[in-house]
Amino acid sequence: MSFLIKMLKYISNQLQKIMLTPNHILLNVEIVTERLLLQPISIVYEDDIFKEFNEEITTYTYPCPARDISETRSFIEDSIAGMKNEKDLHCVILDKDTQEFLGCAGIHNINGKSPELGIWLKKSAHGNGYGLETIAALKKWADNNLEYEQLIYPVDKANIPSKRIPEKLSGKIAREFEQVNLSGRVLQIIEFRIPKN
Repeated sequence: MSFLIKMLKYISNQLQKIMLTPNHILLNVEIVTERLLLQPISIVYEDDIFKEFNEEITTYTYPCPARDISETRSFIEDSIAGMKNEKDLHCVILDKDTQEFLGCAGIHNINGKSPELGIWLKKSAHGNGYGLETIAALKKWADNNLEYEQLIYPVDKANIPSKRIPEKLSGKIAREFEQVNLSGRVLQIIEFRIPKN
Protein backbone atom coordinates (compact mmCIF):
# COMPACT_ATOMS: atom_id res chain seq x y z
CA MET A 1 0.00 0.00 0.00
CA SER A 2 2.78 2.45 0.85
CA PHE A 3 4.34 1.83 -2.58
CA LEU A 4 1.01 2.74 -4.21
CA ILE A 5 0.76 5.96 -2.18
CA LYS A 6 4.32 6.92 -3.08
CA MET A 7 3.65 6.20 -6.75
CA LEU A 8 0.45 8.29 -6.71
CA LYS A 9 2.30 11.21 -5.08
CA TYR A 10 5.05 10.93 -7.68
CA ILE A 11 2.56 10.86 -10.57
CA SER A 12 0.64 13.81 -9.10
CA ASN A 13 3.87 15.80 -8.77
CA GLN A 14 4.88 15.03 -12.36
CA LEU A 15 1.42 15.95 -13.69
CA GLN A 16 1.58 19.28 -11.89
CA LYS A 17 4.90 20.03 -13.56
CA ILE A 18 3.53 19.12 -16.99
CA MET A 19 0.07 20.69 -16.78
CA LEU A 20 0.93 24.04 -15.24
CA THR A 21 2.74 26.59 -17.36
CA PRO A 22 5.58 28.64 -15.84
CA ASN A 23 3.19 31.60 -15.58
CA HIS A 24 0.92 29.56 -13.35
CA ILE A 25 3.74 28.25 -11.22
CA LEU A 26 6.35 30.85 -10.30
CA LEU A 27 4.73 34.13 -11.30
CA ASN A 28 1.88 33.38 -8.89
CA VAL A 29 3.87 32.13 -5.92
CA GLU A 30 2.96 33.87 -2.69
CA ILE A 31 4.65 32.89 0.55
CA VAL A 32 3.22 34.19 3.81
CA THR A 33 5.02 34.07 7.15
CA GLU A 34 4.17 35.45 10.56
CA ARG A 35 5.33 38.97 9.60
CA LEU A 36 6.22 38.84 5.92
CA LEU A 37 4.76 38.42 2.46
CA LEU A 38 6.98 37.17 -0.36
CA GLN A 39 5.64 37.88 -3.84
CA PRO A 40 7.17 37.51 -7.30
CA ILE A 41 9.34 40.48 -8.22
CA SER A 42 7.66 43.01 -10.50
CA ILE A 43 8.33 46.35 -12.13
CA VAL A 44 6.12 47.95 -9.46
CA TYR A 45 9.12 47.76 -7.09
CA GLU A 46 11.79 49.20 -9.41
CA ASP A 47 12.05 52.51 -7.50
CA ASP A 48 12.38 50.72 -4.15
CA ILE A 49 15.00 48.29 -5.48
CA PHE A 50 16.97 51.06 -7.18
CA LYS A 51 16.98 53.19 -4.02
CA GLU A 52 17.65 50.47 -1.45
CA PHE A 53 20.12 48.20 -3.30
CA ASN A 54 22.90 50.70 -2.72
CA GLU A 55 26.65 50.59 -2.12
CA GLU A 56 26.31 49.88 1.60
CA ILE A 57 23.89 46.99 1.02
CA THR A 58 26.08 45.47 -1.71
CA THR A 59 29.22 45.39 0.46
CA TYR A 60 28.90 41.61 0.83
CA THR A 61 27.05 40.74 -2.40
CA TYR A 62 28.29 39.71 -5.83
CA PRO A 63 26.16 42.26 -7.74
CA CYS A 64 26.91 45.96 -7.56
CA PRO A 65 24.35 48.77 -7.26
CA ALA A 66 22.60 49.90 -10.42
CA ARG A 67 24.07 53.09 -11.89
CA ASP A 68 20.66 54.18 -13.14
CA ILE A 69 17.10 52.89 -12.95
CA SER A 70 17.30 51.26 -16.39
CA GLU A 71 19.75 48.71 -14.92
CA THR A 72 17.26 47.95 -12.15
CA ARG A 73 14.51 47.56 -14.75
CA SER A 74 16.71 45.13 -16.72
CA PHE A 75 17.37 43.13 -13.55
CA ILE A 76 13.63 42.87 -12.89
CA GLU A 77 12.87 41.91 -16.50
CA ASP A 78 15.61 39.25 -16.41
CA SER A 79 14.24 37.96 -13.09
CA ILE A 80 10.73 37.66 -14.54
CA ALA A 81 12.13 35.84 -17.59
CA GLY A 82 13.92 33.42 -15.24
CA MET A 83 10.62 32.69 -13.52
CA LYS A 84 8.76 32.23 -16.81
CA ASN A 85 11.46 29.76 -17.86
CA GLU A 86 11.22 27.96 -14.51
CA LYS A 87 14.88 28.59 -13.71
CA ASP A 88 14.65 30.89 -10.70
CA LEU A 89 12.22 32.22 -8.12
CA HIS A 90 12.72 35.96 -7.46
CA CYS A 91 10.62 37.56 -4.72
CA VAL A 92 10.18 40.92 -3.11
CA ILE A 93 9.96 40.83 0.67
CA LEU A 94 7.11 42.92 2.07
CA ASP A 95 5.83 43.67 5.54
CA LYS A 96 2.67 41.56 5.69
CA ASP A 97 0.59 44.24 7.43
CA THR A 98 1.80 47.47 5.81
CA GLN A 99 3.06 46.14 2.44
CA GLU A 100 6.30 48.11 3.01
CA PHE A 101 9.12 46.95 0.72
CA LEU A 102 11.90 45.33 2.77
CA GLY A 103 14.16 43.67 0.20
CA CYS A 104 14.51 40.83 -2.29
CA ALA A 105 15.18 37.12 -2.04
CA GLY A 106 15.21 34.15 -4.32
CA ILE A 107 16.14 30.64 -5.23
CA HIS A 108 18.36 30.23 -8.28
CA ASN A 109 18.71 27.11 -10.42
CA ILE A 110 15.52 25.60 -9.01
CA ASN A 111 15.69 22.53 -11.23
CA GLY A 112 19.16 21.51 -10.10
CA LYS A 113 20.24 19.23 -7.28
CA SER A 114 21.67 22.23 -5.37
CA PRO A 115 19.58 25.40 -5.85
CA GLU A 116 21.14 28.58 -4.46
CA LEU A 117 19.46 30.92 -1.98
CA GLY A 118 19.98 34.66 -2.07
CA ILE A 119 18.68 37.58 -0.04
CA TRP A 120 19.24 41.25 0.65
CA LEU A 121 17.33 43.57 2.98
CA LYS A 122 17.25 47.34 2.98
CA LYS A 123 19.26 48.97 5.77
CA SER A 124 16.25 50.02 7.87
CA ALA A 125 15.02 46.39 7.89
CA HIS A 126 18.24 44.99 9.38
CA GLY A 127 18.26 43.56 12.89
CA ASN A 128 14.65 42.35 12.94
CA GLY A 129 15.13 38.68 12.06
CA TYR A 130 13.58 39.15 8.62
CA GLY A 131 16.49 37.40 6.92
CA LEU A 132 16.03 34.16 8.84
CA GLU A 133 12.25 34.35 8.50
CA THR A 134 12.55 34.81 4.73
CA ILE A 135 15.14 32.09 4.12
CA ALA A 136 13.28 29.63 6.37
CA ALA A 137 10.10 30.32 4.36
CA LEU A 138 11.91 29.85 1.04
CA LYS A 139 13.40 26.59 2.31
CA LYS A 140 9.96 25.35 3.37
CA TRP A 141 8.58 26.28 -0.07
CA ALA A 142 11.49 24.47 -1.74
CA ASP A 143 10.98 21.38 0.45
CA ASN A 144 7.34 21.24 -0.67
CA ASN A 145 7.79 22.14 -4.34
CA LEU A 146 11.27 21.24 -5.60
CA GLU A 147 13.21 18.04 -6.13
CA TYR A 148 16.63 18.85 -4.70
CA GLU A 149 19.32 17.38 -2.46
CA GLN A 150 20.57 20.51 -0.71
CA LEU A 151 20.27 24.27 -0.84
CA ILE A 152 23.40 26.37 -1.24
CA TYR A 153 23.75 29.55 0.80
CA PRO A 154 26.91 31.53 -0.01
CA VAL A 155 27.83 34.32 2.40
CA ASP A 156 30.83 36.56 2.99
CA LYS A 157 32.72 35.56 6.12
CA ALA A 158 32.50 39.12 7.47
CA ASN A 159 28.69 39.23 7.17
CA ILE A 160 28.04 37.75 10.61
CA PRO A 161 24.23 38.26 10.75
CA SER A 162 23.77 36.60 7.36
CA LYS A 163 26.17 33.80 8.30
CA ARG A 164 23.92 32.87 11.24
CA ILE A 165 20.96 32.16 8.94
CA PRO A 166 22.18 28.87 7.41
CA GLU A 167 23.66 27.82 10.75
CA LYS A 168 20.17 28.04 12.29
CA LEU A 169 18.77 25.94 9.43
CA SER A 170 21.21 23.03 9.96
CA GLY A 171 23.52 24.26 7.22
CA LYS A 172 27.07 22.95 7.14
CA ILE A 173 30.11 24.62 5.60
CA ALA A 174 30.94 22.87 2.32
CA ARG A 175 33.76 25.07 1.08
CA GLU A 176 35.42 28.47 1.34
CA PHE A 177 36.76 30.56 -1.53
CA GLU A 178 37.56 34.09 -2.67
CA GLN A 179 35.33 35.85 -5.17
CA VAL A 180 35.74 39.30 -6.67
CA ASN A 181 32.35 41.01 -6.81
CA LEU A 182 31.18 43.33 -9.56
CA SER A 183 32.31 46.35 -7.52
CA GLY A 184 35.86 44.96 -7.48
CA ARG A 185 35.88 43.91 -3.81
CA VAL A 186 37.33 40.55 -2.81
CA LEU A 187 34.75 38.54 -0.88
CA GLN A 188 35.72 35.71 1.45
CA ILE A 189 32.85 33.35 0.67
CA ILE A 190 31.69 30.56 2.95
CA GLU A 191 29.36 28.20 1.10
CA PHE A 192 26.84 26.51 3.35
CA ARG A 193 24.79 23.51 2.27
CA ILE A 194 21.38 23.12 3.87
CA PRO A 195 19.87 19.62 3.58
CA LYS A 196 16.32 18.99 2.41
CA ASN A 197 13.92 18.06 5.21
